[in-house]
Amino acid sequence: MDKAQASRRRLLDAAAAEFAAHGIAGARVDRISADAKVSKAQMYAYHGSKEDLFDAVLTDQVDSILDTVPLTPDDLPGYAVRLYDAYLAGPQLVRLAIWARLERTPSGHLFSASDEEPKIQAISRAQEAGQVTRDLPAEDIHSMVIALAMTWSPASLTYAATTADPAADRQRHRDSLAATVRRAFVP
Repeated sequence: MDKAQASRRRLLDAAAAEFAAHGIAGARVDRISADAKVSKAQMYAYHGSKEDLFDAVLTDQVDSILDTVPLTPDDLPGYAVRLYDAYLAGPQLVRLAIWARLERTPSGHLFSASDEEPKIQAISRAQEAGQVTRDLPAEDIHSMVIALAMTWSPASLTYAATTADPAADRQRHRDSLAATVRRAFVP
């Protein structure tokens, strides 16, 4: 990794932490710049504004989870559990998505519908193959599986789990999640 790439990576990482903790309005470019060891001028050269930096951070976080947890429409229970594990290990994405909803996109698609289309098509193919229930639209199944995986995430209204929770509790969550997704979406 060259020096410019390293600076960009530090900037994305520092900005992710700042935005996750404070949102867009509350984030301070001075803190991001200092934490990333990148000048504010350099930061603005990479990303034209604080909002553009937020968008880049959110995209980076989404790309990371897509690389870590690819959709497996033939195994939706396993996919949901892997998402739960990823949200637990790296809660920043959930926090960033919440801030995006609160401050940028209060309704409609949070991410481009064209980005979601390959996943919807993959679930549709699994429906055609008899691996996923045909009773519900593929796009609704996709949304519900993601929402179920977030049951104990930082967005939870009942209990936000952490990696510090007892292993038995985390396993119970994983088992409950897999069973629920299986019952709901697997014929």
